[in-house]
Amino acid sequence: MKLAENLTRLGTESAFEVLARAAALEAQGKPIINLGIGQPDFKTPDHIVEAAIKALHDGHHGYTPANGILPLREAVAADFHRRHGAEVNPECVVVQPGGKPTMFFCILMFGEPGAEILYPDPGFPIYRSVIEYSGARPIPIVLREENEFAFSAEEVLGQINNKTRLIILNSPANPCGGAVPKQEFEKLIDGLANWPNVAILSDEIYSQMLYEGREHVTLLNYPEIRDRLIVLDGWSKTYAMTGWRLGCAVWPKELAPLATRLAINCHSCVNAPTQFAGIAALQGPQDAVIDMVTAFDERRKVIVKELNQIEGFRCVDPGGAFYTFPNIEGTGLNAQALQNKLLEEASVATVAGTAFGDNGEGYIRFSYANSKEKIVEAMSRIRDCITTI
Repeated sequence: MKLAENLTRLGTESAFEVLARAAALEAQGKPIINLGIGQPDFKTPDHIVEAAIKALHDGHHGYTPANGILPLREAVAADFHRRHGAEVNPECVVVQPGGKPTMFFCILMFGEPGAEILYPDPGFPIYRSVIEYSGARPIPIVLREENEFAFSAEEVLGQINNKTRLIILNSPANPCGGAVPKQEFEKLIDGLANWPNVAILSDEIYSQMLYEGREHVTLLNYPEIRDRLIVLDGWSKTYAMTGWRLGCAVWPKELAPLATRLAINCHSCVNAPTQFAGIAALQGPQDAVIDMVTAFDERRKVIVKELNQIEGFRCVDPGGAFYTFPNIEGTGLNAQALQNKLLEEASVATVAGTAFGDNGEGYIRFSYANSKEKIVEAMSRIRDCITTI
């Protein structure tokens, strides 16, 4: 068989590889503490589950419009207005099975040989994977520890040229937990006035997970870029619905039909009962969201304190999401070696910083989507393990 050459450029997401290795060790009787996988350890709230069950009982078993049922798209628009005061036309909302299809579709729209796409590094690995698959050249936006892993607008603007088609932004961010200050966004948007043909994909999937009084900055509130802005959001993180596969994006009016056409060619539509669950999530009580984020905040404080007490580790305070990204250069091990050592010798699953880009070397990602008790136990195991280096 002769396969298409572009498949050789398609990467992967190492967190799932770590999850598989951790599961295999657990099956052998190892007491693994998983601080690797990026998903909430909470159950989907009951009223959301019941809405899906009701939809099934009510006979919602068939195809839906490729861009999502209208009541869900209206609920998404209303939610953006409720949370951010942003005006969104439901016709510009496209519902997808998770967040990745939006990334894939957006990058395929703008990426081709000869084009350049800017993306965060360290950043979600699928960004670079799909950029390379498209044939475009990936240009890293370096996120630096000394800047609390927020981008520098000046640096980003200095990387734009006539080949630049798309800029990908993510705040709060995976894997670093960085939350970009409003003034940095505004500097970037001001500078983009000089580059009217450059599109922006703003990945805001962690928008409701912010700490220490930080407020989310949605780019939907900047009318000067709305005609070239795609905003990605979804239910996976906020409502503990990772396995439901439900995401959405707000597209410019001229691009929404193209995103819908790609959906038709790719997956037809999101399954119907999950869409009704999505409506219940947005329109129902938000207590579970508040409680979950409060729990994450408590765990954040615990894990940052613990990590800074481990020899060879240095950890800045994450502004959002549920990840810490400590510097581990002081251990004398590279990121991959330390990831393997912690899994095999301490039975603690983490993800090497290099899984998120070349600039992740010297760092390792911890997800604090686990109980405080498990986090404290994991830190104790790591301290014991580090003393053997």
